[in-house]
Amino acid sequence: MSGRGLSLSAASGGHPCPLAGSAVSQEMAALQPSFSSLMAMNNSCNTMKFPKTALLPGFGGISRPQDVQDRNASLTCSRPKAVSLTDQSVAEPTKPRQSKHTVDPAAPEFLPLPAFEDCFPRSTKECSEVVHEESGHALKVPFRRVHLTGDSGHFDTYDTSGPQNISPRLGLPKIRKEWIDRREKLGSPRYTQMYYAKQGIITEEMLYCAKRENLAPEFVRSEVARGRAIIPSNKRHLELEPMIVGRNFLVKVNANIGNSAVVSSIEEEVHKLQWATMWGADTVMDLSTGRHIHETREWIIRNSSVPIGTVPIYQALEKVNGIAEDLSWEVFRDTLIEQAEQGVDYFTIHAGVLLRYIPLTAKRMTGIVSRGGSIHAKWCLTYHKENFAYEHWDDILDICNQYDVALSIGDGLRPGSIYDANDSAQFAELLTQGELTRRAWEKDVQVMNEGPGHIPMHKIPENMEKQLEWCNEAPFYTLGPLTTDIAPGYDHITSAIGAANIGALGTALLCYVTPKEHLGLPNRDDVKTGVISYKIAAHAADLAKRHPYAQAWDDALSKARFEFRWLDQFALSLDPVTAMSFHDETLPSDGAKVAHFCSMCGPKFCSMKITEDIRKYADEHGYGTVEEAVRQGMSEMSAEFLAARKTISGEQHGEAGGEIYVPESYVVQK
Repeated sequence: MSGRGLSLSAASGGHPCPLAGSAVSQEMAALQPSFSSLMAMNNSCNTMKFPKTALLPGFGGISRPQDVQDRNASLTCSRPKAVSLTDQSVAEPTKPRQSKHTVDPAAPEFLPLPAFEDCFPRSTKECSEVVHEESGHALKVPFRRVHLTGDSGHFDTYDTSGPQNISPRLGLPKIRKEWIDRREKLGSPRYTQMYYAKQGIITEEMLYCAKRENLAPEFVRSEVARGRAIIPSNKRHLELEPMIVGRNFLVKVNANIGNSAVVSSIEEEVHKLQWATMWGADTVMDLSTGRHIHETREWIIRNSSVPIGTVPIYQALEKVNGIAEDLSWEVFRDTLIEQAEQGVDYFTIHAGVLLRYIPLTAKRMTGIVSRGGSIHAKWCLTYHKENFAYEHWDDILDICNQYDVALSIGDGLRPGSIYDANDSAQFAELLTQGELTRRAWEKDVQVMNEGPGHIPMHKIPENMEKQLEWCNEAPFYTLGPLTTDIAPGYDHITSAIGAANIGALGTALLCYVTPKEHLGLPNRDDVKTGVISYKIAAHAADLAKRHPYAQAWDDALSKARFEFRWLDQFALSLDPVTAMSFHDETLPSDGAKVAHFCSMCGPKFCSMKITEDIRKYADEHGYGTVEEAVRQGMSEMSAEFLAARKTISGEQHGEAGGEIYVPESYVVQK
């Protein structure tokens, strides 16, 4: 990196900047001194140091809502049948209509959840056991087993659904308690996965992730030590089933939930959490801005087997009655500690929204669209002071490395429209994200960088190239990006297109977008649609990256499809219930589940049935393989073609065989 100039025409490996000559390029030129200053700082980073710091004094555990006796005296929620994603009866018909807000945050009336076996027919939750050598702890790593028909065996796949049949009032089992207790007894200046990885230690969390990904534990450790991967795992989140985020692992999906001042409740948000993880969400962010923020987050964390992220500035703003000008570092710091004590696994902090970057958004079509970014920007402009999150970055790191809270450095200046994509404000913040990333690594804090936003497809590669270069390959975490602005109500599609593209280029975590994006607060059905859309994008990216185990799933389903094993096709689908319901709309009988056709082509025009007939013909006539049958068939047709000399054309013109073209005289004579 040393000696590299700051001209953006050379920022991506010397390729010409597509913004050259535009008004935006003039803005970038005006920003040159700031870039130069930042790059000078970036190039002068010192070797990693490990200063000893005491545990933060004076912060006891913050109490959670008291466990309340379930009035039904049952650990198991009642479960209606799961139905099609498009079926309006997905709402439980037996439950009373919920009020907008929670009546008693200490004793919510939780909603019933459809059973795992109803969502995934012919599947079971299983676990494989692996022993952590240093501690002797036996780790039980979950996966989903799809049971196939006949002699087809089974197919195992990654599972995020968490423990089942447990009342939300009781919370999930604290599977990490012994792991954390052991490490705290040993003592350490820092308690992060990055710190242990740099010391050459393979933690229980690293081993757990290695088993889930079918990779070597040492590879996981080395990627975490390098900063190329993170394991978000607050030591207070004892219910967590560890997972890893990094470009050399499976692409992961985040689901956003959270109430607003207008609508939703603790019950609904916990329900969305359970529903999102049922369908494959790898992480969940609680973006609550309404009532009972602390209690909502507490219930979510205690019932989450996946990492939980937050945007702490939202709660800090609520503490000052929504007046951004009344925010202070002290209020923000106390909020960070409160959330870290609860068990939040990663914070989104918009520390890259610097005072000098805010004017760069003035000529945008949609300005600053990030809620967190706009809050920080308003505070900066009010006092004409630098962002307090940037100014106190080292203090933030000292909090995070005592709890192992990972940092997701926010993209508060992300573009909110195609018009604003890849502008000077966006890339200025990204460069600062790189600086903040390296500073975090010096204090062993795990980091990922957040990315856009609204980006047309031809501009997506530039985002990935700059992030890899400027942020030293820290995991990239993007919202989409949305590839067009013309489809409100369908932005789960416009963004999944961008997500698949940027995931294939190296993005590690994709933040889902639901059909309600730009329109309203998503409900449970929207959450499922968003998760499924992004699981498709993530898997498509894994295939493009040639992840060693990605294609096995496609191959298993394709084989079932070709062999007309309809039940196996459904079971292997991302959403078995919806797949089956679409099939059964036109062919509902049990016999249709073994038929060698569907309603699209019918029995006479099914290409796979025709191919099957060809193979059967080859077998019956002793041709062996299909290729041999084809060769034999071609030989027979050739012989028939050559026999054309016996035709009138052949006799009259003395041709060696039936010709495609005949002499003009032949036509004239006729």
